[in-house]
Amino acid sequence: MTVYAVERSLPGVTMEALSGAQAAAIVAAGESTACGEPVRYVRSVFLPADARCVCLFEADSAEAVRRVNDAAGIPYSAVSEAMDLPAPPG
Repeated sequence: MTVYAVERSLPGVTMEALSGAQAAAIVAAGESTACGEPVRYVRSVFLPADARCVCLFEADSAEAVRRVNDAAGIPYSAVSEAMDLPAPPG
């Protein structure tokens, strides 16, 4: 599967709302997967100074990621293919 970054502008968002949005994304991804369109929520990074959030998903298409975010009711400005570069072990 390909990694996609979902960009969001969330001015005034609270930590409680961020947590709720994360939970909604995870549930919507699970429902999508259960219906035969695999999408996996990977993680999110919130930049409070800019009120921006970037969420990573794994899926077969950007459209599948859009559908999951639409189903979760979370606003976004862009969905782009991304390269997730985790730290090497050790």
